Amino acid sequence: MHHSRLCAVLIDCKTADVDEAARFWAAALGRPVDVDHPMSRGNYRMLATPTDEPIVEIQRVEHESRVHIDIETDDIPAEVRRLERLGATVVDRPGRWLVMQAPTGQRFCVVRVQRGLS
Repeated sequence: MHHSRLCAVLIDCKTADVDEAARFWAAALGRPVDVDHPMSRGNYRMLATPTDEPIVEIQRVEHESRVHIDIETDDIPAEVRRLERLGATVVDRPGRWLVMQAPTGQRFCVVRVQRGLS
């Protein structure tokens, strides 16, 4: 049986300045921007979060601003099949992850393990 769990909350920001967006959300959520995090590059800024909490990531996007979640799993194909049985559909496969849509309309991503699963 594969394992999966809530991995991250991504705050999608349609902005020219991802650093300004990250500073706002860092102050709003009481978490500093983790500039040393390997994912704090390009269109992404990570907030410092304890390992027992979901990752909080600020992401510069071209689409409308919104919040979405990531589900991490040790078996992406198995997790996608499970979610499809629940009524979700695959919307896009942009890379090592998938974008899915819940039957209620929300989009979310299924990603490889970001932190150890137990």
